[in-house]
Amino acid sequence: MKNEITIGISGNIGSFSEEAADYYCQKNNIKDYKLLHLVSVEKTLKTLDEKKIDKAIFPIENSNGGIVIEAIYAISNYNFNIEKIFEIDVQHCLLVQKGINVSDIKNIASHPQALKQCRMYIKQKFPNTELQEYSDTAGAAKDLCNGILTLDTAVIAPKICNKLYKLDILEESIQDLKFNFTTFIAAIK
Repeated sequence: MKNEITIGISGNIGSFSEEAADYYCQKNNIKDYKLLHLVSVEKTLKTLDEKKIDKAIFPIENSNGGIVIEAIYAISNYNFNIEKIFEIDVQHCLLVQKGINVSDIKNIASHPQALKQCRMYIKQKFPNTELQEYSDTAGAAKDLCNGILTLDTAVIAPKICNKLYKLDILEESIQDLKFNFTTFIAAIK
C-alpha cells in the first residue's frame, strides 16, 4: 500500500507554491509526501490529469494582485475536483547577487503577480528600472544565482530564496500591502 503522496506544485524550489504545499500538508496532518516542482499551473494540472501525481497545489488569486491569469487559462483546460481552498500570507523580498547595491540595479525580474503586488514599491524606489516577467519567483532567484540574469538584476522572491540561491536581501516585505494573502487550490482527480 502506498503511504507517501505526491503533490505537484506550480513553482520551483523556494516558491510560494512550495510554501503553500508545506502549509497545506501541515494543516491536514499529512506527514509522508513529496513535492514535484512543475513550475507552471498548466504543467501541474496536466500532470494531475495524467494521474502522475495525487494532488495539485497552485495559486488562483492574490488580495493585492488579483486573479492569477495563468491559472484561469490552465483551469479551463482540465477537469479536476477542488479538495480545499486556502490562503497563505505572501511576503516578498528584493534579492541580489552578493555585493550588489540599490544603485547598481537596472532590471527587476519576477513572476507577473509578484510585480503587481510590489508595483507601488517599484514605482517609488526604481522608477526607471526595466521589469522582466518570469514564470516563477523562485525560478528568477535561481537564474540570478546561476548567472543567467545579469548582475544588475534584482529579483522579487520569497525570503528563503536568499539561502537556497546564495543571494543577498536588500529589503524584506516590499509588497504594497503588508497583509498580502494568496489563495491556493488543492486539487485532486
